[in-house]
Amino acid sequence: MATFLYRMGRLAFRRRWYVVLVWAAVLAAVGLGALKAPGASDEEFSMPGIESQKAFDLLEQRFPGASADGATARVVFVAPNGEKVTAAENRQAVEKAVTELGDGTQVASAADPFQAKAVSKDGTTAYATVTYKVTATDLTDASKTHLEETLHEARDSGLTVEAGGTAMEEGGGAGGIAEVIGIAVAAVVLLITFGSLAAAGLPLLTAVIGVGVSMATILALSDALGLSTTTGTLAMMLGLAVGIDYALFVVSRFREERARGRTPQEAAGLAAGTAGSAVVFAGLTVVIALAGLAVVGIPMLTKMGLAAAGAVVVAVLIALTLVPALLGFWPNAVLTRRDRGSGRVEKSAETNGGTRWARFVLRRPVPVLLLGVVGLGALAVPMTDLQLGMPGDEAKATSTTERRAYDALAEGFGPGFNGPLSVVVDAKGDSDPKGAADAIAKEIGATKGVVSVSPARFNEAGDTAVFAVVPSTAPTDEKTKDLVKTIRGERPGAESETGATFEVTGTTALNIDISEKVQAALVPYLVVVVGLAIVLLLVVFRSLLVPLKAALGFLLSVLASLGVVVLVFQQGHGAELLGVEQTGPIMSLMPIFLVGIVFGLAMDYEVFLVSRMREAYVHGESPDEAVTSGFRHSARVVVAAALIMIAVFSGFIGESDSMIKMIGFGLAFAVLLDAFVVRMAIVPAVLALLGHKAWWLPGWLDRLLPRVDVEGEALSRRPETVPAPAGPSDPADLEAVRT
Repeated sequence: MATFLYRMGRLAFRRRWYVVLVWAAVLAAVGLGALKAPGASDEEFSMPGIESQKAFDLLEQRFPGASADGATARVVFVAPNGEKVTAAENRQAVEKAVTELGDGTQVASAADPFQAKAVSKDGTTAYATVTYKVTATDLTDASKTHLEETLHEARDSGLTVEAGGTAMEEGGGAGGIAEVIGIAVAAVVLLITFGSLAAAGLPLLTAVIGVGVSMATILALSDALGLSTTTGTLAMMLGLAVGIDYALFVVSRFREERARGRTPQEAAGLAAGTAGSAVVFAGLTVVIALAGLAVVGIPMLTKMGLAAAGAVVVAVLIALTLVPALLGFWPNAVLTRRDRGSGRVEKSAETNGGTRWARFVLRRPVPVLLLGVVGLGALAVPMTDLQLGMPGDEAKATSTTERRAYDALAEGFGPGFNGPLSVVVDAKGDSDPKGAADAIAKEIGATKGVVSVSPARFNEAGDTAVFAVVPSTAPTDEKTKDLVKTIRGERPGAESETGATFEVTGTTALNIDISEKVQAALVPYLVVVVGLAIVLLLVVFRSLLVPLKAALGFLLSVLASLGVVVLVFQQGHGAELLGVEQTGPIMSLMPIFLVGIVFGLAMDYEVFLVSRMREAYVHGESPDEAVTSGFRHSARVVVAAALIMIAVFSGFIGESDSMIKMIGFGLAFAVLLDAFVVRMAIVPAVLALLGHKAWWLPGWLDRLLPRVDVEGEALSRRPETVPAPAGPSDPADLEAVRT
C-alpha cells in the first residue's frame, strides 16, 4: 500500500498538469451533466415494515388520488379576550380573510371554518385549512406573500391570526451560511497551524473541488437513481469536512518530509505513501459507517449514506492525486516564510506542545485514564432517559407564527388536536363493511385517552373506511404513545367480532413507529459498523488491543455526547443559553446521524494519530517513545482538524430550527469529546499502561491478516534520497532523485 501510494504521489507531482486537467475535465463533465439532468424530486419519507407505512400504502391503493401532495396552510383565528369568533363582527372578518385566501393563483381551496365545523366549543378559536395545487417547494414567492398579507389584514380587525402547515416551510438556505462560516473558521485555523497562506488555502481549495464534483454527480444522477433534493445534504457536510482533513494531513506530512531535507518530489511521494495510507484507511472507516446506514431500513437514509460515502471516496482520491499535483506547482510556497527565506528547510523541533502533553500523560496514565472514563461516564448517564420522537411546530421558537398557531389550537381544541390518529379499516370481503367500521370506531372511541372520533369516510368501492381519532394528550407525550399501543392491542378482538381489521397511522403514529424502529436498529447498526471497523483496524495496526480500545473509546464519546444532548434538549438544563425555548423528545434520526458521522471522524483521528505511533514503534522506538513521537508529529494537525469540524458543526447551533440546532450541537460536542478526551487523553494513557502488549497480535491472526504496510516500512528501507539543494529552486530542477 505505502509503496503504491508513494509511486502515485511522485507521479502526480511529476505529471501535475495532466492530473489537474483530468480533475478539471471530471468537474466540467459532471457539472454539465448536472445542468442537463432533470431536477431532483421531493422524495416522500417512507419506512417499509412499520404499521403506519402499511396503512399509508393501503390508503393510496384504496383511495386513489385522495393523498394529495399539495401544500397546506392551517390559519388559526383567535377572538380578543372576552369575545367569540362567532360574534357578527369577528365572523365577518374571518369569512373575509378566508375568501381572500381562496383567491390565490395556486390555491385549490380554502375551507370556511363555520361551514366545516372548525370552531372550538367555547367559540373563541376557529381555523381554516388552505390547500394548494402544488407542493411546498413549488410555491411561488407571490403565493407566500399573498398568504402573509392576508394574515396581516385579518390581524388589523383585532383578531389574533397565526398560521402553520407545510406552506409555511422555508427553503433550506441556512445550511449554506453555516458552511461559509465553517470554511472561514477553517481558513483561520489552517493559517495558524501552517503559518502559510498557500498551505492554508490548498486544503480548502481541494475540499471545495471535491464537494463540487460530488454534488454535481449527485445532481446528474438524481433522476436516474431516484435521489431527492435532500440526498446531498449529508454528502456536502461530510465531503467538506473530510476533504479539508485529508488534504491537511498530506500537506502536513509533505512539510515534515521537507524539514528532513527531502526534495519536493520525494517529499510528495513519501507524504502520499505514509499520510496517504492513513487517509485511505480512515476513508474506508467513514465509508463503512455511512454505507451501514442501510441497516436502519429507511430508503431516504440509505441513499443519503451512500451519496455521502461517494463524497468521501472523492475526497480520498483528491488527497492522493490532486494535492500532490498542486504541491508540484508550489513546493516552497506551502512552507513558512522563515523556511522559504532561509533557503534551507530546518528540521522539525524535537519538543513541541504535543510532545509535552504526551510526556505529561505518560507520567500519570492512571489518573488521566480514570478522569477521562469517569467524566465521559457521568455525561452519558442522562442517555438512559433518552426519548425519541419527531418534534414539530411545538419545538419551534415562540417568535414563529407556526408555534403560536400550534399553541392556539392546543388551547382551543385540546393538546391532542395537533396530532390526530388516522384509523384505516379494511373491510374487504366483509358482508357489512359500514357496520364493521362503526363497531370499530365505537370501540376505539370508548378507549381511555380518546377525546373524539370523526365519522367514517368510505372509498368508492365501499370496502375501506378511514376516520380520525383525537387523543387527549399532545403528539409527543408518552401517554399518546401508550394510547397508540392500546388501540392496536384491541385489534384482535375487533377482528374476531366484526371480521374486519384496522391499522393506525397518521403523522403522530408514524413518528412513534419510526422512533421505535430507529431505536431497535441502533444496536445492530453499532455492531455492524464497529465490527467491520475493528477488522479494518486490525489490518492497519497489526494489533488486537488497539482496535478494541479505539471502538470502546468511540462508544464512550458517542454515549456521552448523546447524554449531553438529552441533558440540554430533553431535560432543559442550559437550554436557554442555546436559545432552546421548548424541550422535548430527541429527533428520531439524531442518534443514527451522530453515530455514523462521529464514528467516521473519530476513526480518522485514531488512524492519523496512532498510525504515527505504530510507525515509530515499527522503526524501533520503545512504546513510550512511540507515543511521544506520534504526538510530536500528529497532535497539532489532529487538533486543527478537530477544531475545524467543531467550527463547521457549531455553525448550525445558531439556527432557529430546533432540529438543526440539535444536530449541530450534538456533532460539535461529540467531536470535542472524542478528539480531546478520548484520542488525546485516554488513548495515550491506555497505550502507556499496555506497553509492548498494545502492539501484540496472536501468531495465527497475524498470518491470516493481509499485510498492507500503512506505516511505510518498505519506504524506510529505500536508499537515501538526494537532499534538496540550497536556495530557492524551480520544481522542474528537482526531478533528478534516486528511486
